[in-house]
Amino acid sequence: MSKYELRDKTALLSGVTYEQSLLATTALTPTLLTRIGGSDGFHTLATLFYGRVFDDKENPWFLGIFASSTKSEAVDNQYRFLVQTFGGEALYKEKKGKYTRLVGRHANYKITTDAAERWVVHMNCAIDEHEELKQDEEAKEHLKMYFRFTAFYIVVASVYMKNDQLSGGVQIDSGRVW
Repeated sequence: MSKYELRDKTALLSGVTYEQSLLATTALTPTLLTRIGGSDGFHTLATLFYGRVFDDKENPWFLGIFASSTKSEAVDNQYRFLVQTFGGEALYKEKKGKYTRLVGRHANYKITTDAAERWVVHMNCAIDEHEELKQDEEAKEHLKMYFRFTAFYIVVASVYMKNDQLSGGVQIDSGRVW
């Protein structure tokens, strides 16, 4: 399946087009990196998001998706990814290697449309709670479209992953404190 077909399927499922998802990285002046408060602002967003995820006791099936990471590891990975994605330093590349391979890194997890919806709920709440974004409706709207499209792209594209494209993990470290 071509990337264009994947994008079309994702748009149907998410209600956000690929072009709309790009607005967060292309349409904002000043950039989202500046509007959110620089790298620290993305760390705050990741912390708010994973605080909600790890406190989601009403949906243990959802938390189970994150069982191979500690909260601090999850925050760090997302922070690095977001800084790099939105124009900052290549922090994710420094830790994970040349390619972000977002779909490949998530392919071993059971990410369904329900999981994508739950992920988006937590991310939207984290965006709304972020002090630097509270009064910036344009940035919030663009970020929410970016994350919604991305969450559902992972669902759609994971169906077409080949075994040699997987780079996520599912091993649970029983010595971790949750």
